[in-house]
Parts: sequence; structure tokens; C-alpha cells
Amino acid sequence: MITGPTETQHGRSVDGADWPAVAAELDAHGCALTPQLLTPQECRELTALYDRPERFRTTVDMARHRFGSGQYRYFAEPLPEPVRALRRALYPHLLTVARDWAARLGRPAPWPDSLDEWLALCHEAGQVKCSQILLRYEEGDWNALHRDIFGEMVFPLQVVIGLDEHGTDYTGGEFLLVEQRPRAQSRGTTTVLPQGHGLVFTTRDRPIRSARGWSAGPVRHGVSTVRSGRRHALGLVFHDA
Repeated sequence: MITGPTETQHGRSVDGADWPAVAAELDAHGCALTPQLLTPQECRELTALYDRPERFRTTVDMARHRFGSGQYRYFAEPLPEPVRALRRALYPHLLTVARDWAARLGRPAPWPDSLDEWLALCHEAGQVKCSQILLRYEEGDWNALHRDIFGEMVFPLQVVIGLDEHGTDYTGGEFLLVEQRPRAQSRGTTTVLPQGHGLVFTTRDRPIRSARGWSAGPVRHGVSTVRSGRRHALGLVFHDA
């Protein structure tokens, strides 16, 4: 059982973020850190769930699929309370950015006001599998650059939360974001995930200002090689698989 803050308290931690500043960071870099969303105790309890396979619908060995090296598991329903509560609390804030980006790129914005309505549309389209991820990296593990797209229904932003303390529990293992700039070389960004803090980042692409207005800049993400220790992270995706 996961103990700690209630859904209301998780909502307050999310609502207390400086969302205009987060949006500005997303515009500048394609990713942005949030304040602390999970307590150290919650981080430890979520990490401990990794060794309870009954809580997950499937396990992926990254080396087997040539995704890198390491392992991750997709949660089964019902989700642990902190995962469910944070996903629900984050959606309205990310929705504002998603709609703004769609307007800049001249794209439709199919995302309703509530997460439940959006997930219902995903399910109608055949995307019915839980997409929330718990990842584990040992020394020497890494994650290849990729995108978490599981079908036609895609939400343009997602969040990863660090569950261990960088420099104490592990070294290396920085989050990588690489974007393809219009008519230019690709740009890379690295971020250390503080324990319990989230990193909001773009799922597929984002608006990049160019001489001709706004262009869609393709983005992929991954994880650099873990130099020592063990690294866990929680991935919150806002479309189902």
C-alpha cells in the first residue's frame, strides 16, 4: 500500500507549480522541471512495487528489443494512488500548453477538458492498455532515443519523475532530449532528475519559430548510461496504448 499525501495534496503540489514559467521553459528547451511532486517516502514505495510483478501488465527487456539496456514495466489497473492522482492533476495544466501549441502549428486540438473524456476517446479508438511506466536501470544501462507513441491518439506532452537520488543512489543516467531544428543541426539537452520532481517534455514534436512562422520540430528522448548504482523513474503518459 502506498502511503503519504492524499489526492487533494497531490493536486495542491501540482497546482502550486509556476505553470507560466514551465510553459516558457517548454518553449525554450522542450522540457521543464516541476517542483517536488512525490515525497521521498512515496518514491521509495513506488520503487518497491517494481518487485511485485502482479502490479504490472507487462515487462519489457530493452536489450532484447534493441531499445538500449535496462527494463521497464507497464502498470496494470488499478494504478497506485499517487500515479492516478498526479496524472489527473497534471492533465489540465498540460492541456493549456497542448492547445496553445496546436494553435501555433495550425493543427486540430482534439483533447477534451478532462482526462477521463480524453481516455474514453483513446479507448473508442482501440487504445485501451495502461501506458504508465516504471523504469529500472542498473549500472551500464541506458535508453535509446525514442518516442512514446502507441497509436493515432497522442497527447503532446508527458512527464517523467525521478524516484532515486542522483549522486547518492546512482550516477550518470541523465535524461536526454534531442530535437531536430528546422534547416539546422539537431540540439541536445540533458537534465538530472531530482528525487520526486517531474520533468515535463514533448512527446513527438513541438512548435519552433522559423523565418516562415511556426514549424514542427521533431523530438526524441532517452537516458544516458548509468555509471553506478540503480536508477528508477516513473513515466506518466497521457494517452493509452
